[in-house]
Amino acid sequence: MRKLISILLITVGAGLCLLAAWQFSVSYFQQDKMLEEAKAFVSDEIISRDDLTAGNAELLDYSDLKKGDSIGILYIPRLDREIPIIEGTHEDELAKGVGHFSGTALPGQNDQILLSGHRDTVFRQFGELENGDEIHVKMKNGTFVYTIYDTDIVDADDRTVIRSTAPDEILTLSTCYPFSYIGSAPDRYIIYAK
Repeated sequence: MRKLISILLITVGAGLCLLAAWQFSVSYFQQDKMLEEAKAFVSDEIISRDDLTAGNAELLDYSDLKKGDSIGILYIPRLDREIPIIEGTHEDELAKGVGHFSGTALPGQNDQILLSGHRDTVFRQFGELENGDEIHVKMKNGTFVYTIYDTDIVDADDRTVIRSTAPDEILTLSTCYPFSYIGSAPDRYIIYAK
């Protein structure tokens, strides 16, 4: 009987490991696909504040965004990583890349931009980022450059990080914390960039 229970536990454990590996590989495949899709339409041309104040309304036209669509690329020079930005923060969208919280602004709209991602996939190594590091948001009409100025750790249920910052444009990145936690993490790691 002991031998049968041991074999059963080993089989179940191996099955769970295979399931996890399959889910990670599917997620990485989706991220690669969405990144390639975004690379086809984003612009590397840097957009400055002067460009936005000169009345270039076409730079801020985001009227064609739909949930689940690839809308841009998040590039972190310090980590040399490009991550697709997906419209929406449902689990389906987060499996494909960094999710844009639909209730917040987009680059150039002078308010809070909130991007969320999983700590064990797209935001892996984000604990290595420091104040002064750049974050680039590449959209179809240009690249917007932000500089990290602060980080914070809040409770997972703390919704105060989602708020208007107008007229200041603040890029806010959110992921689960602690980074090495197994299971549903109790906190959120927040990065703020101007």
